[in-house]
Amino acid sequence: MPHSLLIPPDILALHWLGHRHVTRRVIEAFPQGQLFTFRPTDTLRPFGEMAWELHGQTAYTLRSLLDGDWGQPTWNPLPSTDKTTLLAAWDEQVRRIQTGLPGVPPDAFGQMLRLPWGEMLTFTAVIGAIDNEIHHRGQGMVYLRELGVEPPAFWERA
Repeated sequence: MPHSLLIPPDILALHWLGHRHVTRRVIEAFPQGQLFTFRPTDTLRPFGEMAWELHGQTAYTLRSLLDGDWGQPTWNPLPSTDKTTLLAAWDEQVRRIQTGLPGVPPDAFGQMLRLPWGEMLTFTAVIGAIDNEIHHRGQGMVYLRELGVEPPAFWERA
């Protein structure tokens, strides 16, 4: 059964980019030396590791959207523990979302996919990547508060 997309790809890109901008500000807000080391408890990861996870999930989702190949994702080990390197990779990915996502045909989002985490619409996979970013960003904001830093306002998405 075909599905229609409620949000056009260009508007979806703007929505996703708003989240990317807020998450970037969370990354920037971490004090020197804390992004890849601070963890409130031993069972939680540093936010820098989560940010690289988000980068990897977005890379997989965006690449798959653009080339149509939703094969097995490759999760790379932590590429770097340097904030500047992470932010540069983040910014490059933002440019890819800006240029690539608006050109995805709307009917591509209604296709059913068989992914390692279940069967779902392409749109659901994209929203899942955004949801995961929101979830981990919330963790990062709690970490900032634990460090005595006021996190950026989540509603300031520009």
